[in-house]
Amino acid sequence: MNSKIKKWLPIMAWLPNYERTNIKGDLSAGLTVGVMLIPQGMAYSMLAGLPPIYGLYASIIPLLVYAIFGTSRQLAVGPVAMVALLVAAGVGELAEGGSGEFISLAIVLALMVGVIQLAMGLFRLGFLVNFLSHPVIAGFTSAAALIIGFSQLKHLMGIDIPRSNHVHEIILNAAENIGLTNIPTLMIGLGGILLLLAVKRFKIPVPGPLLLVALSVLVVWAFGLDAQGVKIVGTVPEGLPAFGVPKFSMNNFQALLPIALTISFVSYMESIAVAKAIQSKHKNYEVVPNQELVGLGLANIAGSFFQAFPTTGGFSRTAVNDQAGAKTGLAAIVSAALIALTLLFLTPLFYFLPKAVLASVIMVAVFGLINFKEAKFLWTADRSDFWMMMATFAGTLFLGIEEGIAIGAILSLIIVIYQTSKPDVIKLAKVPGASYYKNTSRFRQLEERDDLLILRLDARLYYANVDHFLQTIKAKIDEHEGPVKALILDADSINGIDSSGIHAIKDLISECKSRNIPLLMTSVKGVVRDAFERTGLHDQLGREHFFMRVQNAVDFVDHGKDEPLQDYTLQHNEEMIDQD
Repeated sequence: MNSKIKKWLPIMAWLPNYERTNIKGDLSAGLTVGVMLIPQGMAYSMLAGLPPIYGLYASIIPLLVYAIFGTSRQLAVGPVAMVALLVAAGVGELAEGGSGEFISLAIVLALMVGVIQLAMGLFRLGFLVNFLSHPVIAGFTSAAALIIGFSQLKHLMGIDIPRSNHVHEIILNAAENIGLTNIPTLMIGLGGILLLLAVKRFKIPVPGPLLLVALSVLVVWAFGLDAQGVKIVGTVPEGLPAFGVPKFSMNNFQALLPIALTISFVSYMESIAVAKAIQSKHKNYEVVPNQELVGLGLANIAGSFFQAFPTTGGFSRTAVNDQAGAKTGLAAIVSAALIALTLLFLTPLFYFLPKAVLASVIMVAVFGLINFKEAKFLWTADRSDFWMMMATFAGTLFLGIEEGIAIGAILSLIIVIYQTSKPDVIKLAKVPGASYYKNTSRFRQLEERDDLLILRLDARLYYANVDHFLQTIKAKIDEHEGPVKALILDADSINGIDSSGIHAIKDLISECKSRNIPLLMTSVKGVVRDAFERTGLHDQLGREHFFMRVQNAVDFVDHGKDEPLQDYTLQHNEEMIDQD
């Protein structure tokens, strides 16, 4: 019973046995991340098209709920740039940014994302995110970083630029209105970027965003820059977020479903990637993917009842949380408590906060996500993955966020299907002085025999590749010089087979019989043997034609049928087979 409680309530794995030695690290990390989250949350809320206060609302309840149901003890949940951009892209098509309807839809979106993630976790559907391959995510992230960064030009320059998810449109609009740039705003924004980079470069032991917020508020207040056209945050409502049921309707559901699915997948992938990376440094717990979906889903559901937009685990804050000494979920609870205290008592301090500073926080954070190294690596390692990354990058950049993700996912599936539909059928030959056989196209000086054709299929045999399998084997028989005394099929790499694969083997048996060529099979794995047994294929080929190794089959051909070779056949090696 205890293990079941820990499974569904991971907090019970660490809270009952909490060690006093952890409290210093948890408090330090919680306060550090909380301080970092205040300006970031406000900035990402503005990026999402919401008033800054909603970023603080999204930094309380989701953190508390994830600390209870999440399995990572260092993951810092809250608003992140990528999800904020997706919220702006999806909800922005339905309502004007910052309007009451926009806010309502963003909160409903959090509920939908939470329900989708919770359902995926409960039904163990976490594997679905594997359809978004790493090159697709790298391409999407890099393009989204550019879109996010350039979308902040209007705040950095202090001009009005129509909202767009296409970089070329943003740049053209910025160029057309460059003469209207507010110089004090631009100087504050550029100064903010330089300050954040300097803090990071020289490893100054103060959170850069917090230092920037404090200095910029003082500068704007002292010199009255708000009167010179510098746009400020203004009045920030005091008090904790009020409880309220999201205004859900079927029209909202249909309109928001595509972006909700996109956010559910992308935010989970971002979260699980950083959670696993951090967990590899800590051996006292395990990150459970499906329970992570449950934790993130419940965090978004609960958050939606307290005016939060969609949240997930963030890269930068999680890294800071770990480096600052976080050992358990108590660090997240401390961060949430700090945000709550800020909402209760400190919101007047943000009145003179310039929006250009929030823009600089966003730009510095997201431009680091542009993955040049990954593109260079893929170009060297796998050109198909490189072009998939580039296609996703271009699709996201010029067609749109959802379109880019869709292009990447479809390309991933197409490439997987194509690669599995044309698997390698390898010709094998004997290594001199040994009893094992290797690929003739990769090894030199192998002992090839003119009277034997030894082949190996390097894939699961299923409906998509059976035609290629049969055609390739027939072609290799036709190309073989001289008569073929026997065809030996090494099945060591066939990890599974479906009904189409069974029919393909039966067709191969018939083909070999028509050519008067014995077909022998070796190293057939248990799951494939079971399928052969159920469908009668063992008897159709002849049980004496199955062998443990290629050498056994070769010896059988050489000795002839009258030789007592029972030790080589499947039916006389049942003890060894049962261990497979």
